[in-house]
Amino acid sequence: MTIRFGVIGTNFITDRFVQAGLENEEFILTAVYSRTMEKGQAFAAKYAGATIYTNLEDMVSSKDVDAIYIASPNSMHAEQAIMCLNHGKHVLCEKPAASNSAELRAMIEAAQNNDVLLVEAMKSTFMPNFGVIRDNLYKIGQVRRYFASYCQYSSRYDAYRQGTVLNAFNPAFSNGSLMDLGVYCLYPMVVLFGKPKSVKAVGLMLSSGVDGEGSIVMQYDDMDAVVMHSKIADSYLPAEIQGESGTMVIDKINQPYQVKIHYRDGTVEELTQPQVFESMYYEVEEFINLIKNGERESKVNTHANSLAVAEVMEEARAQIGLRYAADL
Repeated sequence: MTIRFGVIGTNFITDRFVQAGLENEEFILTAVYSRTMEKGQAFAAKYAGATIYTNLEDMVSSKDVDAIYIASPNSMHAEQAIMCLNHGKHVLCEKPAASNSAELRAMIEAAQNNDVLLVEAMKSTFMPNFGVIRDNLYKIGQVRRYFASYCQYSSRYDAYRQGTVLNAFNPAFSNGSLMDLGVYCLYPMVVLFGKPKSVKAVGLMLSSGVDGEGSIVMQYDDMDAVVMHSKIADSYLPAEIQGESGTMVIDKINQPYQVKIHYRDGTVEELTQPQVFESMYYEVEEFINLIKNGERESKVNTHANSLAVAEVMEEARAQIGLRYAADL
């Protein structure tokens, strides 16, 4: 069974997605949507056989497309996804799936009403070593803290400092540090431990109207969680899940490649599994398998998990004064 994909967006993320998808023999690219024919042609030239569309309605109406991957700016996700879903197309939507929880609920409703699949493309939770984290968590005993950091100086911040506000720092596109990077820390937390009981957030707002960096402390019944994110500074800290019997150390929470446990007696257990494919391959594989099996929701990146993450980010944004046009 071959799944015929269309893609929305012609950026480097879409390029990586298609390259990862082509590693799967059941993936085929049949359609590319771009706002300009020039960009569409430049992208499609690398992948023979794809039809270029500059009108999204035409692409989602095509009988040659089964599923659509959305990698447009965050602010466009909901409208585009709902259009795809209403035309009976399965949707894999880049993180964050929507600007806020209201948009995400509308997307989920459209998927359910049209009996099609909707999955948020948080790649890390489908990677092999996330499975290692989940399956070995019991070894560290009672969990007391989750800590994750994703701080990466944005190449676009140099332009911002020179007075040019690119999409990454433009609130019109529902962007900023929390939505672009902080979500990578929050999603695995919710998958592993559920939605926290309380959220306390601080952040540095930039003059353009988005956050440049921030920190969030969250409370559960018997543990807490600490998340740090930034697009204006780098961090080299690994993630940790601290338990009473040991601490699990994860090299990168946004794409875990190495996992080990440091036990209280001083021993270290290496848990890392070799990863055969590029990190985005595993979300493609999951998505295709769900379609083949007639399922309408991932058991990992569930609709409930996506909603919980959206609500946590919404609360954090409210506390630091970050609002988007989509919130109004």
